[in-house]
Amino acid sequence: MTILNWLRGLFILVMVAIVLYPVLWVVSLAFSGGQSLALVSVPEGASFFEALRALLPLPQQWSLANFEGLLTEQPFGRWLLNSLIIAAATTIVGVLLACSAAYALSRFRFPGRERGLMLLLVSQMFPATLMLIPLYVIIVEWLQLGNTWLGLIAVYSITALPFCVWMLKGYFDSLPVDIEEAALMEGASPVAIFWRIALPLAKPAIAVTALFSFLTAWNEFILASIFMDEEALYTVPVGLRFFVSDFSAQWGYFAAGSVLVSLPVVILFLGLQRFLVSGLSAGAVKG
Repeated sequence: MTILNWLRGLFILVMVAIVLYPVLWVVSLAFSGGQSLALVSVPEGASFFEALRALLPLPQQWSLANFEGLLTEQPFGRWLLNSLIIAAATTIVGVLLACSAAYALSRFRFPGRERGLMLLLVSQMFPATLMLIPLYVIIVEWLQLGNTWLGLIAVYSITALPFCVWMLKGYFDSLPVDIEEAALMEGASPVAIFWRIALPLAKPAIAVTALFSFLTAWNEFILASIFMDEEALYTVPVGLRFFVSDFSAQWGYFAAGSVLVSLPVVILFLGLQRFLVSGLSAGAVKG
């Protein structure tokens, strides 16, 4: 068993190294101060250890020049603000709609309920790119919301809604109905029961839903690049692509932007981590 444990530990270390190696490259490139992918040059006739050193993503000199240039010479701050506004609005709209829809589907019986649940599930079977043309026609041609925050927020909310509704419905199904029935006997209205009893009990699932909605808007590239035409309205994923093109590549700015764009996600994970463990298994067991 000791040898098996050692092999298991070695395998885990190798997998962790494989996962962290690209991340270390991005971080090192961001703090290198240059725009080239070559952090270390291997001299001719170098020894094995010198060649091995070249494989490690460690810059010869650490610098904040890429971050300073990104924030002062490039409109990255504007792109970051756009992404924060769109992602925050998508999270708020998505969570409110998903909570109300999931609670209604869980607690009430009405015509079309089963068919609506099935349609929500079927909508997740199609790739997002399949909806590009219909969404473009609806948002740009019909609603005239192209190149606006509102249009992008509506698209992201619609994209994340089916998964959020299904996950929250499963969690609401697992909550005991006796508490709500007791509150109803005391004279509480269905709206008061929803806001004061159901939602506080569903905090773990709501936290996971909020995180999923935020990441849906924060990381998305294709829809944002299609619906946004003005540079001042770009989100961070759309703006970062202009640092790497067929004719020039500013890898330092690209890496620095990647590091900065990951910070809000890390902060959000740290703030919601106490809900994530229970929320990720929300609705797995009923009763």
